[in-house]
Amino acid sequence: MTDFSTKRLSVARDAVAPDGSDVRVLLQLKGGGMAHFELGPGQTSRAVAHRTVEEIWFFLSGRGEMWRKQGAREEVVPVEPGVCLTIPCGTHFQFRAFGYEPLAAVGVTIPPWPGDGEAYEVVGTWDATPS
Repeated sequence: MTDFSTKRLSVARDAVAPDGSDVRVLLQLKGGGMAHFELGPGQTSRAVAHRTVEEIWFFLSGRGEMWRKQGAREEVVPVEPGVCLTIPCGTHFQFRAFGYEPLAAVGVTIPPWPGDGEAYEVVGTWDATPS
């Protein structure tokens, strides 16, 4: 049996995601993990895809757009607090923050994030903000 855990969202980021967003690692169990992602105001992420994981994102604050592409299917959806979306394995995706507030989301990764090399850059729909 796995011990239960509790964690408070840290003020400082734990890492920078392959897409360029700030990551605050939350908790994980055998089947999945959770993290907080934040993209600064006016910023655009790098476009990426995942090799083995899929994700569910729930937006907490800010406003922006998320681009997703699977083969010939492609869409851009507005994101704001209360919007939830999926990123199936292999989906190309990119997001951007509008206005003067960071765009923040909690994401569940299934299975847990395996580490470096999981995400790879793809051609996106917008120019990424230089880091």
